[in-house]
Amino acid sequence: MLLHPAPPPFLGLLMLDTAFRGCRVMPAIWPAGRCRCGPGWCTASRRTRVVRGGDAALLPPFVDAARMLVAQGAAAITTSCGFLVRWQSELQAALPVPVWTSALLKLPELERPGVITVDAAALGAAHLLAAGAPADIPIEGLLPGCHLQRTLLGNAPRLDGDEAEADVLAAAARLLQRRPDVTDLVLECTNLPPFAAALQRASGRPVHHLMTLVHERWEFR
Repeated sequence: MLLHPAPPPFLGLLMLDTAFRGCRVMPAIWPAGRCRCGPGWCTASRRTRVVRGGDAALLPPFVDAARMLVAQGAAAITTSCGFLVRWQSELQAALPVPVWTSALLKLPELERPGVITVDAAALGAAHLLAAGAPADIPIEGLLPGCHLQRTLLGNAPRLDGDEAEADVLAAAARLLQRRPDVTDLVLECTNLPPFAAALQRASGRPVHHLMTLVHERWEFR
């Protein structure tokens, strides 16, 4: 009798679905066939509730989706929104596999990090503490109303890569102008990694994001 080898473990991805080509293409960033998505939450209002509200009523659907992925064979869980770090401990307690909700989990390992986020007004001490980091780490957000922020939070259908890159570089420049002692940059938003190389060239600092974090902690065999 032929014995079929067990399928390799995969990374489960909890998605916030979007109209633009952002979170929707995250699975393409991981090695082919090694990432599987759970259900998405596709309305702009719910996305905004995750970023700006921290609405605890949104947690159970994420737990249910993660459990479904684990039942299918997921050996670890990650997400498509860094603000979900607020529920890192709750998701980890509910699941039997490692959970990495956000690049912010990298902060405790860095000497003097600074954070670039989609919305500085919404990212605060509660998120940093949930990541196990000090509450006074400097944070800089995208300029309110800029192209990239409007696209991400408004669920706009089109994203201009050049404008988006300029918005990210400008945020980093503002952060480093007021905090030149920052040694590393951490990107909260999972739509910012495409600009990481340009940001590292412009800033001269190492740039960390969710994909680098997961690749450090998960071996894609």
